[in-house]
Amino acid sequence: MSGWRRVSPNVSLPEAYRALAVPQHAGFWRKLLAFSGPGYLVAVGYMDPGNWATDIAAGSRFNYTLLSVIMISNLMAMLLQSLAARLGIVTGRDLAQACRDHFSPRVSFVLWVLCEIAIIACDLAEVIGAAIALNLLFGIPLVWGVMLTALDVILLLMLQNRGFRLLEAIVISLIIIIGVCFAAEIIFSRPDLGGILAGFIPSPQIVTDPEMLYIAISILGATVMPHNLYLHSSVVQTRRYELTAVGKREAIRFATIDSTVALMFAVLINSAILIVAAATFYRTGNHEVAEIQDAYRLLSPLLGVTAASTLFAIALLASGQNSTLTGTLAGQIVMEGFLNIRLRPWLRRLITRLIAIVPAIIVTARYGESGTAQLLIFSQVVLSMQLSFAVFPLVMFTNDPEKMGEFVNPPWLKTLAWIIAVLIAAFNAGLLVQTFRQWLG
Repeated sequence: MSGWRRVSPNVSLPEAYRALAVPQHAGFWRKLLAFSGPGYLVAVGYMDPGNWATDIAAGSRFNYTLLSVIMISNLMAMLLQSLAARLGIVTGRDLAQACRDHFSPRVSFVLWVLCEIAIIACDLAEVIGAAIALNLLFGIPLVWGVMLTALDVILLLMLQNRGFRLLEAIVISLIIIIGVCFAAEIIFSRPDLGGILAGFIPSPQIVTDPEMLYIAISILGATVMPHNLYLHSSVVQTRRYELTAVGKREAIRFATIDSTVALMFAVLINSAILIVAAATFYRTGNHEVAEIQDAYRLLSPLLGVTAASTLFAIALLASGQNSTLTGTLAGQIVMEGFLNIRLRPWLRRLITRLIAIVPAIIVTARYGESGTAQLLIFSQVVLSMQLSFAVFPLVMFTNDPEKMGEFVNPPWLKTLAWIIAVLIAAFNAGLLVQTFRQWLG
């Protein structure tokens, strides 16, 4: 295939590249199991601590109405992640490598800087989320909790040395923990089933109510994480599929099923957070609950179940640690792909972690809990600003017949991909404008 400035790309994520065998003559379910895993690494980014405050605010303020926004935003994410998998499988390039092989060195450098800022912002949300969970569970001061999160570099180094499949298994296990915790919360809160079903039907009120529209845009704007597109285009290449047209077509099929199923878990968990907030806070008249700490303090008293708040904090800790694991890989993929510079993974992670920890320590030490809430919002705004710089190249590359050959997006998918890219850009622009207005006001 032509269309690239470099004919032969470097190997993406070399320590795990084509490390996991795919049985060639097995049935559907065995092959699906072999391809399953990368989608769950991606799904983690859709349920990280940065999304929690938005889901809690949506449920406590507007009951079940914004469930439809969660569903629509995740449907968009499913399509974009399938495009990321297609790009990696067909071209043998992750999105960062593809950008370097298409754009000029100057443009690639700018894209790299923007992506690094986004990864640091995402890391900031993980640091704060984990610190809040440690504070809620064990009473560890927020500042010390932030510092403790630097130690996960050691854990990550151990995991990477023991194989990629173990990393996937741990991520899936943590997702299950989050799911079980919120399944219990839903049982405790006894939500209105009719209200939930109605909430998944889009309502005109979402557009006509300015406050509801702002929360809806926040959900849409913060759903797709830019680093997930880079991550997915790389980790699908950990499977040893046949490098033929038939082999690649099969790999695209199973990778798409994997990511779609995994993102359904993200839909369920984000919906569960909103449902619990609606059934607990909206129903009792606590419409202003928007911060994670407030939700934790109110859950047990309002539900009359002692374990409710504890399960909430355990799920938050699992969410923060999961995001840490995938953020590590994304940072490595982005740096190696854009710059062709290879650092030891633990060193790369430590650098990023320290950059995130410094502002978190300063803000938590000076402003306490209210400061961490503002920092979480700020991290999501930064992510929103960078997102289109990942989405537009992805759509452009997968729509290009010179780059994708027979695997180029069909006409209907080309049109749909561009519509989603433009919508996401518009949603994020709206989120930025409204956020800055709130800050200035």
